Amino acid sequence: MSTPFPTRPDAVVVDVWSDVMCPFCYIGDALLAQAAEKFEQPVEIRYHSYQLMPHLPHGEAADLNELLAREKGMSREQAQSMNAQVSARAASVGLDFHTDQAIATNTRTAHRLTHFAAEHGKQHALVDRLFRAYFSDGLHTGDREVLADLAAEVGLDRDAALAVIDSDAHSDAVDTDIALARQIGISGVPFFVFDGKYAVSGAQPVEAFTQALTTAWQDHVG
Repeated sequence: MSTPFPTRPDAVVVDVWSDVMCPFCYIGDALLAQAAEKFEQPVEIRYHSYQLMPHLPHGEAADLNELLAREKGMSREQAQSMNAQVSARAASVGLDFHTDQAIATNTRTAHRLTHFAAEHGKQHALVDRLFRAYFSDGLHTGDREVLADLAAEVGLDRDAALAVIDSDAHSDAVDTDIALARQIGISGVPFFVFDGKYAVSGAQPVEAFTQALTTAWQDHVG
């Protein structure tokens, strides 16, 4: 498969589509990081926007279990049980989920902020902090002050982040990412594209990411 995103001759480039509220995106990101850490060649990771629930009202907060129960047509107890299973999977890769505290919200503003962070070399750091804020810290990732604080935590200028949050900045980038996902057939996240050629869908084992990195690198040297 191919994407219009540039590759590098000196590194494997991984384009990742994910959403802040996607548990398997956080898990998959951790697994990819483990594979990249052990890989002997340089790896560049670029994040692209994808919204699982774009219909949620901007700025509003919802209890995750109640939202899942409503969206999936299940009881709150079933939603809690499902989240407990996901939390156990997260714990197996070193992540600490507290889904009973998670605040579901529209993630578009958070996505716009990640594109701002990318301009300043802080995208990976902000994506990771957003995941942790949502799944571990019970923070409202649709709230302007929370988002500005998170941006500052990873080294971005807080006032500049607020200016992005309060405007429509980087909306085009978000829309482009979502349109490209549709164009290349992405119907769920996480989705990983290695050097524009090789795809991995879902939070696969570390070995799957290692194999994709190896295959992509062999194209460089082959």
